Amino acid sequence: MRQGSSRWLLGLAAATAMVFSGQPVFAAGTAADTKVDVTSFSGAYLAARVAEVDNDLDGAITFYKKALAFDPENQALQQSVMLALISQGRFDESLPYAEKLKTVAEVERFSRLALAVDAFRKKDYKAAESWLKLALESDLDGLVSKVLTAWAQFGAGDANRALATLDEMSGPQWYGLFVSYNKGLIADAAGLNDEADAAYQAATGDLASGGSSPETWLRAAEAYAGFLARTGKKDAALAMLDKADEFVSGRVPLVALREKIEKGQPIEPLAATPADGASELLFVLATAMNRAGGESFVKLYLRYALALRPDSDVALIQLASVAEQQDDAEGAIELYRRIPDSSPLKRLSELQLGLNLADLDRKDEAISQLRALIDENPDDMRGYLALGGVYSSKQDYASSAELYDRAVARIEKQQPSLLPQDPRASSNWNIYYQRGIAYERLKRWPEAEPNFRKAMELYPNQPQVMNYLGYSWIDMNINLEEGLDLIQKAVDLRPSDGYIVDSLGWAHYRLGQYEDAVRELERAVSLKPDDPVLNDHLGDAYWRAGRRLEATFQWSHARDMKPEPDVLAIVEKKLAEGLPPVETKALAEEPAKTADPAPAEPAETPVDQRTEAVQPAEPAAATPVSYKVMPGQSLWSIASDELGSGSRYIEILNLNPQLRGDPGRLMPGQELTLPGASR
Repeated sequence: MRQGSSRWLLGLAAATAMVFSGQPVFAAGTAADTKVDVTSFSGAYLAARVAEVDNDLDGAITFYKKALAFDPENQALQQSVMLALISQGRFDESLPYAEKLKTVAEVERFSRLALAVDAFRKKDYKAAESWLKLALESDLDGLVSKVLTAWAQFGAGDANRALATLDEMSGPQWYGLFVSYNKGLIADAAGLNDEADAAYQAATGDLASGGSSPETWLRAAEAYAGFLARTGKKDAALAMLDKADEFVSGRVPLVALREKIEKGQPIEPLAATPADGASELLFVLATAMNRAGGESFVKLYLRYALALRPDSDVALIQLASVAEQQDDAEGAIELYRRIPDSSPLKRLSELQLGLNLADLDRKDEAISQLRALIDENPDDMRGYLALGGVYSSKQDYASSAELYDRAVARIEKQQPSLLPQDPRASSNWNIYYQRGIAYERLKRWPEAEPNFRKAMELYPNQPQVMNYLGYSWIDMNINLEEGLDLIQKAVDLRPSDGYIVDSLGWAHYRLGQYEDAVRELERAVSLKPDDPVLNDHLGDAYWRAGRRLEATFQWSHARDMKPEPDVLAIVEKKLAEGLPPVETKALAEEPAKTADPAPAEPAETPVDQRTEAVQPAEPAAATPVSYKVMPGQSLWSIASDELGSGSRYIEILNLNPQLRGDPGRLMPGQELTLPGASR
C-alpha cells in the first residue's frame, strides 16, 4: 500500500498494556444521554459497559455510579469508577474511591499511587512514603514505588537518604536508565553537584537503554545540559546537546534550550520540587510504555503526572497524542489549548490543534488556523506539512501541490547552498515527499518522481519514500525490479509496518507471484488487522492462488469493516462475481487501492522511533490446545475470543488444514486445534 506517514507531528511511541477490561473507553460520547433503564443494578451496569464499548467514559462513570447506588460496597465497581475518573482528569473525585480500595491488593498499585500523589501535592512526604508500600509488586510497580519513595525522602529534607534508596535498588536491567536519571534530578535539586554530574553521566551514557526508552534518555540529556549550563560549563552543555541531536535531530525542547544557553539566559532545572520529580518519573514511564493498544495504561500515568504538575507541557502534549490515537479530537484540542504560551511546544500544539479541527470536519477553521501559523513563521516547514495534510484529506491535491511549491521556494531561498548531509537540509525531505505525493495524485508523474528522488537524496533509506516510489513504479508497470528492490529494503527497515509489508505483498501480486503475495499479505494483515484494504488485498491473493473460499471469507471481513464507499463497491462486486481471468499481458494492470497520503513526520521526530515496553517479555513456546466450536461461532470470533484478535484466525487455519477448503464452514461441537498461548 502506498501510504503517507502518520499525520502526527509528534511521533508517538506505540503502547503496550491494557488496564481496563473490554474496549478502550476514552473518546467523548453520548451514552449518558440515551434513554436506558437505570432502575436496577443490572440496567445501570449494562449501560456502563455499553458506554465503555462506545468510548464514552463520562457516560460510563455516570452509570457505574448509578450501579454503586444499588451495591455501594462492590469493589469492582469502585475500581472501575476510580480508574475512569483518573483517566478523565477528575483526580480529586477519584480520591474517595482510592481510600476505599487502599487495602485491596489487586488494585493498590493504582489506589495507593493516587493517595501518594495527593500526599505529594500536600507536601505530606511521610504519608506519601507510607502509601508507596505495596503488598503486591511487579517490576514496574517496584520501580515506581522505590523511586517515588526517594523523592518523598528528598521532600522530607534528607537528600542523602533519597540517593541511598536509589543506590540500594535492585531489579531488571532496564531499571538503570530510570534510576540514574532520577538520581541526577534529586542530586541536582539538592545542590549535590558531584553526585548529580556522575548520575547524569551514567544516564546519558546508557545509549542501549536510550534506544528502548528514547524519551527518558532525551529528558536526561536535556536535564544534564541544563545542569552543565547552570554550573558554568557552557561548552560541555552545548556538546551534550550535540550528542542529543545525533540521537534525534531538531527536537523542539532541545532547540529552545540551546538558544537559551547560547544567549546566556537562566536555565531552570527540569525538577525543582519533589512533586516535579514524581511527575517526571510518571511521565517518562508513560512514554516508555506507549505502544498501540495500551493507551488506557499510558493515559493513567500521564494523568497522575498532570495531577502533580498541571502545567507540564510535555505531559499535556503526550496525553493529547493519546487522545488522537483514540480518535478523540475534541479531547486533544482541549489539552493542546492548555499548553502554556511560554512553552517551546506552544507552536507545535497549535499545529496539532489545526489538524484535530480537520478531523472534526471543521476544515475551514483548520485551514484558517494553519494559514495564520504559516504567515506568522513562513520558514517553519511544519506548518506547510500540516496544512498540506488538511488539503489532502479533502483530496484537494492541487492546493496541496501549490502549497508545497511555496515551501520548496522558501527552502531554496533560505537555504540555497546547504549540502544534502547538512541537518538543516535533510530535515526538508518531508516537503519533497509530500509534494511528490500531491503530484502523483494529480497524475503528474514526471513532476512527482523527481520529488521522491530528492527526498531520498536528503534522507537516504527513508522507508516511506522507498515504499511509495517502489509501489508507484510497480503500479505503472515500470522499473519493476528496482521497484520491488526498494519495497523490500523498506520492509527490511520496518518489518512491523503493516502498510509497507502490504506493498511488498501487492508488488508480488502485480507481478503474478501469487504464493509470495499470499505469504506477505497474510503477514501484513496480521500486523494491521483492522484495515479493510489490506484484508481486500489478501482476498485477491487467495483467489489468484486458487484458494477461492478463503478469498470469499477474507473479502467478507473487508466488507464488514465498513471501508470507504469506492473500496466497498469493489469488494461487493468481487463477492458477487469473483475476480476476472488474468490477462497475461496485463499482470500489472489491475487497479490498486491505496490510502490517501498524509503529512509525514517532521525531521524533529526520529523515523519509527518506537519505544520498547518497560518490561519486555520473551514469548514462551506454546503447546496447541483443543477447542470445541459453539453455536454461532466463526473462525474470526473464535480467534477474537480465545486469542485476543480476530486476525489470528490465520493461525487457526494453519493448525487445521481440513478447513483450507472451506474456512467459513464450522459446526457446533467440531474439534479444532488452537495455538496454546491464549488471551
